[in-house]
Amino acid sequence: MKSSSLWIDHFKANAREQRVNWNLSPAIVPKDIKKILPSIQAWQLGETSDGTHLLRAACFYSIKIGDSAYVEAVELFIKEEQKHGSNLGRYLDSIGAQRIKSNWGDTLFRKIRHFNTSMEIWTLAVIAVESAAQVFYQSLKEATGCTLLKQICTDILIDESYHIDFQTERCAMLFDTKSVWQKEVSSRMYRLFFFGTAATVWLAHKNVFKAGGNTFASYTRKMKYKYIKTIKKAIAHSDVKGFVPQVRYINHKL
Repeated sequence: MKSSSLWIDHFKANAREQRVNWNLSPAIVPKDIKKILPSIQAWQLGETSDGTHLLRAACFYSIKIGDSAYVEAVELFIKEEQKHGSNLGRYLDSIGAQRIKSNWGDTLFRKIRHFNTSMEIWTLAVIAVESAAQVFYQSLKEATGCTLLKQICTDILIDESYHIDFQTERCAMLFDTKSVWQKEVSSRMYRLFFFGTAATVWLAHKNVFKAGGNTFASYTRKMKYKYIKTIKKAIAHSDVKGFVPQVRYINHKL
């Protein structure tokens, strides 16, 4: 399918972008570290997954639809997520903080995905988590005056924007295969899952959200907007003939 080959080109081009100046030293005060450290550690752990279960689901799905290129696109997507984990880990090292090996949120997600072979559930989960991640990393960027951390967050935010486009397009394709009654049930479940995930992320990382200037009300408004731009958009444009892939080649300068 043309969509998968376009995404492969995008991810390869994006891998050549260097947006973080590692010659910078971290400039962060102890009181700020105390507020944000547990969340950085948790997200760093989550971003380091090897993606085995996602790749397994992608392989089953690609065989079903006859699109072998989709597997390569997912592999490149996973590598980009691992880059985020590597950069966050490098930042933790630079401030003398530990990389944790377990976290309740990460453990819960890993248990769920261990048994999941559904591309639909994977796609929905990624959209929900990465939509919340956009608000999280923007909050983290605003939470301190550390230029190095701001550059790391900016790099992640740029990547996540494309990741959400990648998954929203796939969500529309998957939704389009359903019958009328299945679409009705799924649309309701999508909404519950999206906002349930959003609430969980707020509870786990509210200190960073607040440090970045968000209240629960403002966070909820932002997540509602993201729901409209992702899940609702995918449902409305589930006829993939009318869904335009949001592939835009990278040319960002910090």
